[in-house]
Amino acid sequence: MAVVSDTLEDAALALADGRACIFPTDTVYGVGVAVHAASGPAILFDVKRRDAGKPIAWLIGSIDDLQRYGKNLPPAACALARRFWPGALTLIVEASDAVPVSYASESGSIGLRMPANETTLALIRRTGSPLATTSANISGRAAVSRFESLDKELLASVGCALQDPVESLHSGVASTVIDCTGGDLTLVREGGISFEDLVFQS
Repeated sequence: MAVVSDTLEDAALALADGRACIFPTDTVYGVGVAVHAASGPAILFDVKRRDAGKPIAWLIGSIDDLQRYGKNLPPAACALARRFWPGALTLIVEASDAVPVSYASESGSIGLRMPANETTLALIRRTGSPLATTSANISGRAAVSRFESLDKELLASVGCALQDPVESLHSGVASTVIDCTGGDLTLVREGGISFEDLVFQS
């Protein structure tokens, strides 16, 4: 039986109510919560059946949010954001006081990314909040870039699921993750953007 997509408004209302929602990004489908509505990311560990404690990155709506939610930013991090955002690059930075403790890592950092997807950005605008987001899959199973491939068990455990009208633009490749907290740029995961391109551009 085909899964019917909810509307953008449905998704925004679910997120504003603190519920987990599945939505598209420019890489793969994600499951997330609105940071300003949910007290923490615990619900995401539950729906993914993942051990608690692994940090959950945020999807943000503008490059300016890097300054809002990060602090002590190295110039290279700002340069990378200007060059590759919106896009498949997650920057791990020191979390500012605007980041609730429940969302920051044990070391006080937060991963931030501005996605190149109009549906995701519209959700961020409508909720007025970053979206704490992880890939929309049960832990240990593959992430997906097509709505019809979403796990039925995962769909049953969330408040809403939103299909992207332009799935052909999904890369299907996770974002590249760079740790910017140690002064130097450290590759955590190579994804849609090569580390060589990042180092050259920074």
